[in-house]
Amino acid sequence: MSSFLAIFNMAIGIAWWIIIVQAVMSWLISFNVLNIRQPLVYQIWSGLNRLTEPVYRPIRNLLPSMGGIDITPVIVLLALSALQIVVNNNLSPY
Repeated sequence: MSSFLAIFNMAIGIAWWIIIVQAVMSWLISFNVLNIRQPLVYQIWSGLNRLTEPVYRPIRNLLPSMGGIDITPVIVLLALSALQIVVNNNLSPY
C-alpha cells in the first residue's frame, strides 16, 4: 500500500506543478512578457492547456463570471490538496 501512496503523491505533485506553471505562464502571456507567436512558447502553452482544460471546464461552468479574474486554478489546487490529505490519512495505516 505504501507504493500506491508514493505513486499517488507523485502524481498529485506533478499535477500541482503543471497547474502552477500554466497559471504563471498565463500571467506572463497576459502582460506580454511571453509571445505566443514563438513556436516553443506556443507548443508549451498548447500542451499545458490540453492538460488542464478538461479539469478546468466543469469548474468554470459552475463559477459565476468574475470579470477578468480566473480562480479556477486555485480551486483545483485546493481540491488536489484536500484529496491528497484524505487519501494519505485514510490509507497510511494500512
